Amino acid sequence: MEKGSFYVGTENLQSPIVRFAALDKLLALGRANSLWPMTFGLACCAIEMMATGASRFDLDRFGAGVFRPAPRQSDVMIVAGTISKKMAPAIATLYDQMPEPKWVVAMGNCAISGGPFVFEGQYGIVEGADKLLPVDVYIPGCPPRPEALIEGLLKLEEKITGSRRFPRVEPEKA
Repeated sequence: MEKGSFYVGTENLQSPIVRFAALDKLLALGRANSLWPMTFGLACCAIEMMATGASRFDLDRFGAGVFRPAPRQSDVMIVAGTISKKMAPAIATLYDQMPEPKWVVAMGNCAISGGPFVFEGQYGIVEGADKLLPVDVYIPGCPPRPEALIEGLLKLEEKITGSRRFPRVEPEKA
C-alpha cells in the first residue's frame, strides 16, 4: 500500500467495540422501568390517576410513581379527561416542552373520543387527544379504574422494550 493512501475494503474489519443494539436494549429497559408521568389532570379521570399513585395501587412498583410537576422533568403525559378547545393550545405547549423520548397516554373516553360531550353542533370539545398529540396508549373507561391505568403503563413499557414484564391475565370463560 502506498504512503498517504488508506485501505478501503472489508477484509480487515474488527468487531465493533460498542454494540449499539445491546446498548439500545439497555436504554429502553431503563426508560421503561423509570417512567415519570407529568402531574396533569383535566377532569374526573384525574381522580383515578391520583388513586393509582396512592398506597393501595402503588404505582412505584412499576417505576412510574414519581409524578413530576414540570414538563421538562417528565417523559409521559397522561391526558386524563376532557380536552376543551380552550385548553388544547396549553396541552400542545406542555407536550412540546417535554424532552425526547416522550410518550402520551389517553386515559378515559373523553380523552380518546370526546366522550359524552360529542354531539352535532358542539363547539368546545376536542374529539380525542390524537387530534393534538401522537397517542401511544389508549385506556378506555368512564372513568377507567386504577388497574386499567396500570395495565396501560405496562402496555407502554411493552411498546418501549418490545417485551412484557408480567404475563397477561386472560378472563375466565364461562
